[in-house]
Amino acid sequence: MFNVKHWLLGIGFWLLVPVTVLAEQKLVYSSWNLEWLSSNPSGKFPSSQRTNGDYQALSRHFNQLDSDVLAFQEVNDLVALRKVVGNDYQLYLSQRSEPRYQMLQFTDINQYTGFAVRKGISVENKTDVRLDVHSNSKLRFAKYVVINPASDGAIHLLSVHLKARCSGAYKNNAACRTLNSQAKALNQWIVQREANQQAYMIIGDFNHNLSYPNDWLWQTLSTNSQAKLATRNTSAECKVRSRKQPNKTHQFRSLIDHAVISHDLALKSVKQITYELDDLFQYQLSDHCPLRLQ
Repeated sequence: MFNVKHWLLGIGFWLLVPVTVLAEQKLVYSSWNLEWLSSNPSGKFPSSQRTNGDYQALSRHFNQLDSDVLAFQEVNDLVALRKVVGNDYQLYLSQRSEPRYQMLQFTDINQYTGFAVRKGISVENKTDVRLDVHSNSKLRFAKYVVINPASDGAIHLLSVHLKARCSGAYKNNAACRTLNSQAKALNQWIVQREANQQAYMIIGDFNHNLSYPNDWLWQTLSTNSQAKLATRNTSAECKVRSRKQPNKTHQFRSLIDHAVISHDLALKSVKQITYELDDLFQYQLSDHCPLRLQ
């Protein structure tokens, strides 16, 4: 027998569930540094020189992610990226790649951030967030988009690639000072999102172990906010081909690809998707494994 009271209670329950959480749980996110991905490879960077077989291997690995939203790093152009993600995605490359920013581009090959979003998901392309304070910096533009997977479930997303060579304790050198200033810029963005009551995710290559207890960069990044480190307990399982001994593998001791999310978002699973050993030695893949978030 149909119980009207129970039906109304059920409707009331679903109305109380935050729409942003429901929207977020339906999607799979990923982050992948694709290591000098370019359709015009450079002789200075051997990893940029890829064959059709390499692209096919990267594409197979991407398909295994079954990702709705990919935050990518180290991509020179969309022609190369399209070979990896296929035709079912909307592509958004950092605005630093545009002709108006030619003075902020390298002449041979560039490392841009961006997003690939599955077609059918509403996307608002926002202005990049510049993370380097120097006006002539040719790096560290964070790509910024807003997706709307549900009617009222907008999520603000940044794809980041932060300064390298300061992965652990703070040292008073140029790399750590730059990384610290980038974290302050991200913190300002986080505080603004929370002031506007907007859900957010920052995903990408932080070049730093944010999960270390009382990490200085995480403290700077999250100050005066309710930000959560979704990768806090994610294991570093990625094995890549060793640069010094190409016939052997190298496993990273700590995670440097991370996801920072707003307090109202909940992820069931955050893990690295590792490469098959045969693929590692047969193909030019990447020196980062993708991070999958669901």
